[in-house]
Amino acid sequence: MAQPPICDYDGSDYQLSFWEEGGRVYEDRVEAVALARLLPPRGKLLLEIGAGAGRNTPRYQNFERVVLLDYSLTQLQQAQERLGRSERFIYVSADAYRLPFSPGLFDTATMIRTLHHMADVPRVLNQVHQALQPRAIFILEYANKRNLKAMLRFWFGIQSWNPFDLEPVEFAKLNFDFHPCRIREWLSQSRFFLERQLAVSYFRLEILKRFVPISLLVAMDGLAQWTGKWWQFSPSVFVRARAVGDSELAPPGAFFRCLQCDASPLEEQADRVICPSCGSQWQIKDGIYVFR
Repeated sequence: MAQPPICDYDGSDYQLSFWEEGGRVYEDRVEAVALARLLPPRGKLLLEIGAGAGRNTPRYQNFERVVLLDYSLTQLQQAQERLGRSERFIYVSADAYRLPFSPGLFDTATMIRTLHHMADVPRVLNQVHQALQPRAIFILEYANKRNLKAMLRFWFGIQSWNPFDLEPVEFAKLNFDFHPCRIREWLSQSRFFLERQLAVSYFRLEILKRFVPISLLVAMDGLAQWTGKWWQFSPSVFVRARAVGDSELAPPGAFFRCLQCDASPLEEQADRVICPSCGSQWQIKDGIYVFR
């Protein structure tokens, strides 16, 4: 199967330009509210897919260990600078289409502001399910195609693509919006049971952020999020799903798997991990496991 194209943030100042200086305090805070509502009260090992520079990682404080996975080395280096090096944080550079972990390893996974870069969503969801323990929790955020702004733009002829069509729309290169029905279908096909949906970031308008106090907008959004149980017309949707189906726990000592022959565990040396079965090797660069 051909490898789908990958959106690479290597060398990007995304954390600084988009979040810290981009006027997105409202978006950050409402996402924090949604995460707090969906996360389990505690856990042992969480996989954060698309961790970037670690913006959300401090919100997983009730987990014993967190694996930050991102394709970009420079984003993970920024996360490492923010969070430090410790046994609690494991930094892994890899793509979500080929997760380098033993099956049945994680009790929780999150994927926030990452799915919209994925050209093959079912392939990603299958990889996530494989990495999770039986009945593990998966928290997914996706960009909603059927949002109020898109519907109005379509009805007034400003926008050509139809927000009610089930297929994803690629509005910029490797930037996709998804219909909620299609996401639910893909989750079910990948053996996830949908437990909860939150409609997030309804008030993502510059004029509102300019004239309405952020604390009030966040409080309003916090109330509006609950409507996600019945309808999803917000630009961002958070879902909490549970892994179902027959699967096994990772055996003791297992962590990484070989991307060439699927063998696990791998042997770790000072600067690399090695597959004892086929001899494949991957570099450890300044504390970051590189599986690219």
